[in-house]
Amino acid sequence: MSGAGRGEMDQSAGFGPDWSAGLRRAPEAELDAWLALAHAACDEADGIARSVFRRDLEISTKPDRTFVTQADTAIERVVRERILAAYPDHGLVGEEYGTEAGEAATRWYIDPIDGTHNFIRGVPLFGTLLAVERDGELQAAVLSAPALRERWWARRGGGAWARSAGDDAPRRIRVSRVAALADAQLLYGSGHDIEASGRAPGFRSLLGDVWRERGFGDFWGYALVAEGAAEAMLEVGLKTWDAAAPFVVIEEAGGRVTDLEGVRAIDSGSFLATNGPLHDIIRSRVTGTGPA
Repeated sequence: MSGAGRGEMDQSAGFGPDWSAGLRRAPEAELDAWLALAHAACDEADGIARSVFRRDLEISTKPDRTFVTQADTAIERVVRERILAAYPDHGLVGEEYGTEAGEAATRWYIDPIDGTHNFIRGVPLFGTLLAVERDGELQAAVLSAPALRERWWARRGGGAWARSAGDDAPRRIRVSRVAALADAQLLYGSGHDIEASGRAPGFRSLLGDVWRERGFGDFWGYALVAEGAAEAMLEVGLKTWDAAAPFVVIEEAGGRVTDLEGVRAIDSGSFLATNGPLHDIIRSRVTGTGPA
């Protein structure tokens, strides 16, 4: 994926940990340093979010009619400060404060509160998402859910990992091996938005053919796919900062991620993450290009 979010070469058919490791664009020590910075930034972000969650929130509406709270802006500010203090030549792409040094070879994607509507309503499914990209290919990412006290992370060639409150050590996570649609658990964001997009004419019929379907939405659905608790997660209307971090975690867990056109992209507005074996059949069914 380039700075615009698309692949430098056609790699849309690949998936699996070994394939993902081949996308590494920086030395392992550098990737580990980026991850360490992301974890430290998320530690601070978690504290900010928990300090106001289910308390008095200052809520305003942005020009695009989406909501923003004081936690969104405060978290993005501290994350930007941490990144630029360590790497002043890196670029930043953030939800609240836009793009800075957008042509830099190394860029960070920042979603300070993914699931802002949940956050506002007191639903604990929200988190901070950070991802770093080198030469157009996403390299490392952290998803941190402070209310759940859970975190997921990955780097190219290093596998995908998770840790919950009370865990003695991180656990390696992998996608499921389910290969039959009838045995699959399908997750999605807003069913209304998916159907209204016009990009998924087969969505409704697909729901009746899987083992189980649930509209969990936001980052948590991708974490569940990475952990092997579900086989697919589908959303439309995503921005690059929504998609970047789940992209790395899913691929390093052995899964596959594309848009609904089958392109490895984070900027097309649609996003399908699967365990890999079911990707083509789910995408073809959703888009109406496969057998009903």
